[in-house]
Amino acid sequence: MGLIQTADPQKAQGEVKEAFDFFEKTIGTIPAPMAMFSASPALFKMQLQSLNYFMRHPTLSFPLLSSIRYLVAKQYDYQFCTGFNKSFLERQGLSQEDIRQMSQDPENAPLDDKDRAMLVFVVKAVQSPTSMSPADMDRLHAMGWTDSDALDAMVHAANMIASSVLMKTFKMDVTC
Repeated sequence: MGLIQTADPQKAQGEVKEAFDFFEKTIGTIPAPMAMFSASPALFKMQLQSLNYFMRHPTLSFPLLSSIRYLVAKQYDYQFCTGFNKSFLERQGLSQEDIRQMSQDPENAPLDDKDRAMLVFVVKAVQSPTSMSPADMDRLHAMGWTDSDALDAMVHAANMIASSVLMKTFKMDVTC
C-alpha cells in the first residue's frame, strides 16, 4: 500500500478508466507509475500525452526507448520499471545474455549503429551530465540525429528518473 490514494481500477472513471482498460487489454497490467499518477488527474493526463508522444515518435524506435528506460531504471534501482522494461526487451527477442551485456556497456546493445549511438549518449548523460561536450553532440549529428531527437531521448530518460523518485517517495516501487 502506497502513501497516497490512487484510483481503484474497478471504480476508475473517465480518462483514467479508459487508460486503465487500455493497459489491461494491451499489456495485461496497469503500469505502477500510471496507477500512481492517477492520484492527480492533471498529471495523469500529462503522462498519457507523454506516453502517446513517445509511442508515436518518428525517429526514436521502440527498441531504443525500451533500452533507455531499462538502463536508466536499473541505474536508479527502480524495481518496477527495471523488471517491466526487461520484459519488453525479452519480448523483442533479446536474450538474458544480450540484456546482461547491454547493462555492462551500452555499446553492446543489440541495436543498429544509429540507435546504439543515442543509447550511449543518453546513458553517459544520465551518469555524468556535466561531462557532455560538443563532441558528444557531433557524434549524434554524424549518425543523423537532430538536436530535437537528443532532447527527446534525454527527456524520456529524465522522466524515468523522476518516476523512480516519485515511486520510492510514495512507497509504490514494487517488483514487476
